[in-house]
Parts: sequence; C-alpha cells; structure tokens
Amino acid sequence: MTRMVDRCMSGTRLGLLAACLIGSAFGLGGCVGQGEYDKVVETNRALTDKNITLQRERDENRSALELQRNTLARAEAALAELRNQNLSLADALKKAGFDLDDLRNAMAQLEIGPLDEATDKALAALAAEFPDLITYDSARGMLRFASDLTFASGSADVNDSARSSLSALARILNSPSAVGYDVHIVGHTDAQRIGGVTAQKHPTNVHLSAHRSISVRSALASMGVPGDRMMVAGWGEFRPAVPNNANGNTAANRRVEIFLTKSRSDAGGVAPGGSGAASESVRTKPSRETPPAKPIDVTK
Repeated sequence: MTRMVDRCMSGTRLGLLAACLIGSAFGLGGCVGQGEYDKVVETNRALTDKNITLQRERDENRSALELQRNTLARAEAALAELRNQNLSLADALKKAGFDLDDLRNAMAQLEIGPLDEATDKALAALAAEFPDLITYDSARGMLRFASDLTFASGSADVNDSARSSLSALARILNSPSAVGYDVHIVGHTDAQRIGGVTAQKHPTNVHLSAHRSISVRSALASMGVPGDRMMVAGWGEFRPAVPNNANGNTAANRRVEIFLTKSRSDAGGVAPGGSGAASESVRTKPSRETPPAKPIDVTK
C-alpha cells in the first residue's frame, strides 16, 4: 500500500514538475495547473495525429501522381506506335498504287444524298400516296418498298397491286428534274432460311433479294425508264435494317431500296434539275480503255 502511494506521489510530482517546466517554457512565470497541463498534452497529441494524417495523404498523393505519370507515359507510347503504324500503312498504300489524298477526294465527290427540290417533293408525294408500301428517306435520296406488299411470300414476281406505285415512280424518274439520276435497286431479306419450292428458283436469300431487284428493274424498264440508268444488287440477309427475331422472320428486313444518285455518265444525260428527257442513243458507252466507274456501295 505504501509503495502504491509513493508511486502516485512520484507520478504527481513528475506531472507537476513537467507543468512547471512547461510554464517556464511558455513564459507563464511559474508552474501551471494540472488542467492546463492536460490541455497542452491533448493539443500535442492532436497535432501529432494531424501530422501523421498529412504525411499519409502526402504519400498517397505521391503514389497517385506517379501512377498518373506512368499512365500518361504508356498512352503517349501507344499514340506514337499508332502514328508509326499509320505512316507505315500510308506508305504501303502508296507502294500499292493508292494515295490517301486521292481517296479522300474521291469520297468527297460521291454524289449521294439530298436530291433537287422538284424530285424530292415528287418522291415525298409518292410515299404519301402509298404509305403502307413506300417510305422515303429524303436525306439519302432513297425509297424503301416493303417486300411483303411488293411480292408474294418466297416469290420474285412483282404483285399487280404494286405496279401502280412503280408506274408512278417511272414517271418521276423520267421527269425533267430526275432524268439525270442513276437508279440503284438493292434487295434485302430477313434471316429466315430458304426452303421448299422457293429454293428451286432462289437457292439462297442473296438469290431471292437479287431476283427481286431484277424484277423491279424489269418493271421500271417496261414503263420507260432507260436500262442504262439502272443497276441491281442483292444483299440477302446480310444488311438488316433491324435485328432479326430468333427465328429470322422479320418483316422490316424484307425490303427493296431504290437510291437515286447523280449520273456518272460522261455525256448524254441531262443534269438533275435540267429540262428535257435524256435519250438512250446519246448516252456514251464505256470504252475499253477507260473502265466504267465503280458503283457506290449502297447499304441499308
């Protein structure tokens, strides 16, 4: 018991001694009370904890900065590699006979898009007259015919009910404003497989889509549209307008699209918006020395 009291007295004396020393250090002119001493100790502890926290945050910020520097260095290295690859590809294209500037110029000269005002209004009116059969994309100069209303199921023969709309289209194509346009007819199907009797005439969806394009071309030709203004293509199921259903039977993907593009004929055609009809006899056929321009790759 006596020893415990001695220890307590010793601790008290040490605390008081520290308080006196602190008091002297801060110019308080003597010893401070235990309460003041405890406040100083608490303040010191808080400052020590704050210092530890700031050191930890400093170290974390240093690590984050180093990580950002490493990420930036990797990004710059990847960008440099891509630039080198681009230069190598450009050099390879030049060696192969291609020039990127020529390619850009050729792309800029592709004349597909909005049509002249008179033709645009005429095609919009045609679509409005047959809203269940035709939709018109003015920005692309494209008419879309719903195949289910243009053809019987599995058939490439144009329905009689669709001929009146094609006849109206033929009159527009032969009008003074539209006579200078070429006509690209592109067939599409859904992803449902060809089978049964249909496969005897159309072995694949590509065959069916191309045969339907040919039928539309034949119909327009019989209605007076010159054959040398029209080309056909068939994508089959490979350019869907919307995702196909699980069974592939998707009506929106069964369609024939007709694009009007400015004629690339060297002579004979009247420019869009001009007057008078072009005659087949005055259209220049491609020479053996100069191959015809490659048709544009029209898609959905």
